[in-house]
Amino acid sequence: MHSITFIVFLPLVAAIVAGFSNKSFGAAFPKAVTTGALFLACALSWPVFIHYLSGGDTLPVVTVLKFIQSGTMSVDWALRQDSLTAVMLVVVTSVSALVHLYSWGYMSDDPDQPRFFAYLSLFTFAMLMLVTADNLVQMFFGWEGVGLASYLLIGFWFKKPTANAAAIKAFVVNRVGDLGFMLGIFGTYLVFNTVSIPEILHAAPGMAGSTIGFLGYRFDTMTVLCLLLFVGACGKSAQLGLHTWLPDAMEGPTPVSALIHAATMVTAGVFMVCRLSPMFEASPFALSVVMTVGAATCFFAATCGLVQTDIKRVIAYSTCSQLGYMFFAAGCGAYGAAMFHLFTHAFFKALLFLGAGSVIHAMHHEQDMRYYGGLRKSIPVTFWAMMAGTLAITGVGIPGILGLPQVGFAGFHSKDAIIEVAFASGQTGTWLVGVIVALLTSFYSWRLMFLTFWGRPRWEQSEHIQHAVHDAHGHGDHADDHGHAAHAHDDHAHGHDAHGDGTAGYHPHESPLPILIPLIVLSVGAVFAGWAFHSYFIEPTSGETYWHGAIAFREHLMHAMHEVPVWVKLSASIAMLLGLFSAWYAYIRNPALPAAVAEQFSVIYDFLLHKWYFDELYDKIFVKPAFALGRLFWHRGDEQTIDRFGPNGSAWLVSLGSRAAGKLQTGYLYTYAFVMLIGLTAAMTWAITR
Repeated sequence: MHSITFIVFLPLVAAIVAGFSNKSFGAAFPKAVTTGALFLACALSWPVFIHYLSGGDTLPVVTVLKFIQSGTMSVDWALRQDSLTAVMLVVVTSVSALVHLYSWGYMSDDPDQPRFFAYLSLFTFAMLMLVTADNLVQMFFGWEGVGLASYLLIGFWFKKPTANAAAIKAFVVNRVGDLGFMLGIFGTYLVFNTVSIPEILHAAPGMAGSTIGFLGYRFDTMTVLCLLLFVGACGKSAQLGLHTWLPDAMEGPTPVSALIHAATMVTAGVFMVCRLSPMFEASPFALSVVMTVGAATCFFAATCGLVQTDIKRVIAYSTCSQLGYMFFAAGCGAYGAAMFHLFTHAFFKALLFLGAGSVIHAMHHEQDMRYYGGLRKSIPVTFWAMMAGTLAITGVGIPGILGLPQVGFAGFHSKDAIIEVAFASGQTGTWLVGVIVALLTSFYSWRLMFLTFWGRPRWEQSEHIQHAVHDAHGHGDHADDHGHAAHAHDDHAHGHDAHGDGTAGYHPHESPLPILIPLIVLSVGAVFAGWAFHSYFIEPTSGETYWHGAIAFREHLMHAMHEVPVWVKLSASIAMLLGLFSAWYAYIRNPALPAAVAEQFSVIYDFLLHKWYFDELYDKIFVKPAFALGRLFWHRGDEQTIDRFGPNGSAWLVSLGSRAAGKLQTGYLYTYAFVMLIGLTAAMTWAITR
């Protein structure tokens, strides 16, 4: 049996065992089974990746079983293991294994740990099924599987109304994207008469220039198919328009945020576009749409991240923004650069989310950064881990100019490559957006670090800390199980004086080893992943060798990327330094500045704080009309029409008839004689008139 079979199905077996284990097994058994299975899958995945790094031949497709046989449609359940799959295997299994271990510490007090670990492993299986798919039907199976697991994990704390609402929102928004994805799959089968990905990609160039009927008009065939497929990618990867579910998904436990909404599920759209890149290459218009949407999302999410106060929401918008980078790289034709950023982003973004979870754990589940401050000495391991993640996401490094070697943190190699390739491909506007977003990314990332780890402690203002201190002194438990309280303060409210309520003696504590070990391991990835692997992903010669036809690799574009002017190579680093200096000045040197700016530009501040009013707009355009229509069909259609004239009306007629018949059954002889006389008269009248 091939190793790929074990990699894919070990998480499924672990999920089944953990899901059906009862309380007599205790919490340790399902945790050990699922975590052990994921670490074994991870250990089997890295050799596959290394095989391709060393220039190995393409590994065979492993057929598991016959899935569908209907007319000309034949679908096998087969596991593809090319170089693109190898990248996703190490990303999914490595991050998932570390998240499983991390959850031992983070979820240690939760009574439903077996269910949580079963959901995590089920998600991992679905994601692995998606990335190993050899046909579009199997990809859609994994696509929907991760959607289901995401819904279950976001709403894991189902007794919490906000978690339920966030889970439903994620599910509904993704259904919109999945409709486009399904139509794209249907259209692809209609055009190519197959759902086999290799056969489709082989035939795709030959369809360039052909047309297809859609919505009553004739359009370019590949443009229609690619745009429909891209709608699915927008939903899963939270691109502008279908992005609203991602920030709310932070209502789930922090390990869920790290696994699903940073490293794996949200990158499924990027993976799908890169997997089907020969199709997109046949439609320049579709590529321009991908690039434009990616750049717009990149900028939008970065602006929203500037003013968020919830530490997880800042990182969530950062994820949305970085996904935009990946898409506009793919739109420029640099699929290798898009996958490279996906690869490095998985490490440093999972690190930032898990680091944020460690901070939240130390602060009794307080998530508002305005109630942090001065934590670097209290939780030093978490501080240095998040520092590594911040240096990676902001792109700290030395560009390869003036004969200097190009060295830097993970994000420096991948994000700067995307910015350079945008310029090299002639997309000057997109390049400019990339540089501006690099500045914004640096600002909100260092803002998070300065508010959390520098400055004077502001812990005494936190309701969670007050409750924790009161509980420690025997005052009872006033907090909810997971400590999620709502704060309605502004961004500039972090400078208030202490309340003097006796909480000043609180001392944050470093997290336990199961939380710290994944942070340390991911820190290594955040520091070295870009330097170690950039040549395999984006260098002209070695990149062509590594990808070996798994994606459409434009070697000439990669050459052009390395030959851009020096000022282009320096642009992202200069933007990063400007963002760092601005954040330092605003939150360390002059802490009163944010409040003054927020007050001076209150309209812009509110616009960003309300996330460009997308939620409010959708509420007015879609949600409220949908509820009004539902109420109309419910009350007028169902109750007053169908029920009234259907079951309720029939019952009323039967009741009325029975009451009338009951009145005739009096038991008196003259009543029956009278009825008989009426009947006889009626019969005679009918006979005579006829």
